[in-house]
Amino acid sequence: MTSERAALRDRLDRATAHLDPPFAVIDLDAFDANGAAIARRATGKPVRVASKSVRCRAMLSRALAQPGWHGVMTFTLAEAIWLVRTGVTRDALVAYPTADRSAVGELAKDDELAAAVTLMVDSPAQLDLIDAVVAPDRRAEIRVCLELDGSWRPFGVHVGVRRSPVHTAAEIGALAAHVAGRRGFRLVGLMAYDAQIAGLGDAPHRQAVRGAAIRAMQRRSYLDLLRRRGAALAAVRQHADLEFFNSGGTGSVTATGADPAVTEVTAGSGLYGPALFDEYRVWRPTPAAFFALSVVRRPAAGIATLAGGGWVASGPPVRGRQPLPWLPEGLHLTGSEGAGEVQTPVRGRAAADLKVGDRVWLRHAKAGEVCEHVNELHLVRDGEVVDTVPTYRGEAQAFL
Repeated sequence: MTSERAALRDRLDRATAHLDPPFAVIDLDAFDANGAAIARRATGKPVRVASKSVRCRAMLSRALAQPGWHGVMTFTLAEAIWLVRTGVTRDALVAYPTADRSAVGELAKDDELAAAVTLMVDSPAQLDLIDAVVAPDRRAEIRVCLELDGSWRPFGVHVGVRRSPVHTAAEIGALAAHVAGRRGFRLVGLMAYDAQIAGLGDAPHRQAVRGAAIRAMQRRSYLDLLRRRGAALAAVRQHADLEFFNSGGTGSVTATGADPAVTEVTAGSGLYGPALFDEYRVWRPTPAAFFALSVVRRPAAGIATLAGGGWVASGPPVRGRQPLPWLPEGLHLTGSEGAGEVQTPVRGRAAADLKVGDRVWLRHAKAGEVCEHVNELHLVRDGEVVDTVPTYRGEAQAFL
């Protein structure tokens, strides 16, 4: 492992010697290998790419060009409209309900857009908002996907994230009946995101007991989801002929793909291989996304200080949401400062050899959020930068 990491550092340093940090790179060999592995793990079901985890049009298109990938799951309606208009996809599923009235108005007045974009719904109130923007008789038909709550609720305890309020087959059947009875909407899909399985590492570092508990929870949660997804599909089919049932994420691609009720899975983080996925046993993607920072001072013999670095991931405020020093091997953040907005001290056995002007390579805890800090991604292959492509930020697109 040490020799592999050293070789990777050498390749990245040589490829980017002409660049001044901070900047971000994508290892194309790793990205493509991860994409192929995810498609294989989906056991023949198409994989919808999660744009939130990529946030770069060129990389979304690269993923979609691989066999087994089809369609984009976006995180806002405005983003979905942009990706359709710029030719990235003709199949955009918005993962969260929208209250963007301007974007709803744009979607409603364009038949081609309306045919390419599907909105997420878990309440009649969201349909009311759309109707208030453009009345049903004055707009294109709006495609709708219903979200089934994917959390696990043993003995009334909520395990998972707080998303849809619709948990049972009876509840989603009633919502489907409501949608089917309203003008101006067409029910085309179902979704159930299993965050407690797909988004939670089952092998936390140096926490064997916690890891065993997580795995036990995930097994039981999966059995619950198998039952509820099947029942939900049967309930909704009484009111609509569905085009798809979407579920899963990078951490649950194989398990979700094995569910006969599910017709497609979603993945995105696994393409970049962020640090959070180092805590998964089932499959660990090859790290593909890195960012470089410069050493600018040596405050003590065993410490080197980097310029910038406070690229902290969203989620619970824990240490694992900070970036991970990766190259050279043997560095770690300090407990007193962590990753700072304008400087980040690192220590460890490799720190003593770092000089002012050297670069340190880090991995973001999550995937697409790294793109919120850079305007472009440098694509590396065979020890050289073969292309440079803009991120969402580089194209002046900030959706959330």
